[in-house]
Amino acid sequence: MYSNIELFTMILVVVLLTKPVGTYMYKIFEYKPMKLDKVFLPVENFIYKLSGINAEEEISWKKYALSFLLVNTVMMIIGYIILRIQRFLPLNPTGVKNMESSLAFNTAISFTTNTNIQHYAGENGVTFLSQMIVIVFLMFTSAASGLATAAAIMRGLSRKTDGLGNFYADFVRVVVRLLLPISAIVTLILVWQGVPQTFAGKVVVDTLEGGKQTIITGPVAVLESIKHLGTNGGGFFEANSSHPFENPTWLTNMIEMLLMMLLPASLIYTYGLMINNKKHALVLYISLFVIFILLAVGAVYAESHPGVAYSKLHIDGTPYGNYEGKEVRFGVSQSSLFATVTTAFTTGSVDSMHDSYTPLGGAVPLILMMLNTIFGGDGAGLQNIIMYTILTVFLTGLMVGRTPEYLGRKIETKEIKLIALAILVHPFLILFSSALTVMLKVGASSVTNPLYHGLTQVLYEFSSAAANNGSEFAGFIGNTVFMNIMTGLVMFFGRYITIILMLAVAGSMAEKIPAPPSPGTFRTDNALFGAIFIAIVVIVGALTFFPAIILGPISEFLSMT
Repeated sequence: MYSNIELFTMILVVVLLTKPVGTYMYKIFEYKPMKLDKVFLPVENFIYKLSGINAEEEISWKKYALSFLLVNTVMMIIGYIILRIQRFLPLNPTGVKNMESSLAFNTAISFTTNTNIQHYAGENGVTFLSQMIVIVFLMFTSAASGLATAAAIMRGLSRKTDGLGNFYADFVRVVVRLLLPISAIVTLILVWQGVPQTFAGKVVVDTLEGGKQTIITGPVAVLESIKHLGTNGGGFFEANSSHPFENPTWLTNMIEMLLMMLLPASLIYTYGLMINNKKHALVLYISLFVIFILLAVGAVYAESHPGVAYSKLHIDGTPYGNYEGKEVRFGVSQSSLFATVTTAFTTGSVDSMHDSYTPLGGAVPLILMMLNTIFGGDGAGLQNIIMYTILTVFLTGLMVGRTPEYLGRKIETKEIKLIALAILVHPFLILFSSALTVMLKVGASSVTNPLYHGLTQVLYEFSSAAANNGSEFAGFIGNTVFMNIMTGLVMFFGRYITIILMLAVAGSMAEKIPAPPSPGTFRTDNALFGAIFIAIVVIVGALTFFPAIILGPISEFLSMT
């Protein structure tokens, strides 16, 4: 009962915010005049002048992709260097040592790619300086990179142009006008709710038992705000958003879920404005929420009704659901909703341990990362949605024997080859890496559970890396040289190959002369298209991952019953 109220209240709030936030992002991406220009323009112009950026220059998709890749690579290298020498830098009140090379490699890639897998404990793995100028900084820039490339792709699909915009200008505008202001407001709300924002470091307190306890604090609130708004994930503490300093109340738990959903959901409305077809955007919006709600309800039900195998253990609280690995403050329903939101919107923040979920409850976040298109993260999620939309139009065109068209432009051999390659990259990275890991002794040593659950651990790790999600099955041992390198490479290729391919698609579509729709044009703004779109997403996901799901969580579920 309460889980349904929470779910639909959360969705209602997101729906109400979608239009104003989506319109605001449209104005940012299309360089429309704003009332706050007097505040933002001086800041942007100062950055442009300091960096030598010509904000008015339009560049081709190739230059846009190169700029995106170059900026991200430079930030990745700088982040790696700081993590390797952090012990010698200031703001290290907890005495953190330099990060080991393979772990620094993994961490730098993880936060640059908006993945935020952490193979280290946040409170003793990085210094306060590293938290601010590596972790938090990259949380802003990785989200801005995803949103900027999404804007470029939308421009390529919406107008006839030789360029897709200017990456540097898009990047700066997203940070200055969108991410910084909202994060600042949310940071203050979190501080009001009890989230620390300090450089005090260790605090010694008297316990109820009469002893002493050392508690680590730090600049937590600012990290939490951009972590969720930027669909980043990770955590200041090893316990992530189940830690009372990261997520102290029921209200902060709801705020964090809403923040994860806000930009990816609103971006679909932005897309409708950009392509001048809000009905098409509405069809995509509803279709994605249908899949999301069904999976969210499934996750809550699976955790609320753990089954006979759990009842036989005579665990206290079993009638109220599976409480293992969950915070009593949030309970089964909010924990399950959080797990669904964080994987649907590819954030990776967790307020419960997914490794402790029931087989079917744990399968829901795994499936969402494998599909990687149910809203998704900031920018990258919309690119995957567009990818599946074009595939849907192409397949329906084949069915009726017509050359497929999308937004007045013909989809030809070049575009569909790029789309097919982009779709195949994701499952290849997950399945190949998982197979290699279980084959090699050095990889299999990270698995801490036998049989089906152990395979699910491996699949989850690489699905999280390839989808740029970052959540983990907590029982899996990630901090080994092999796993740091493997997941680092999967995160890198999973992020950049798909985005660059979609920029190529947008560049190709932008070169074509739009044609007005004819009586034979397949409409993309009705319920029929929505149903076919859902079917394509589910069928492609099922054909690709169903055998792996059978061998993992489904076999575990059947073995327990």
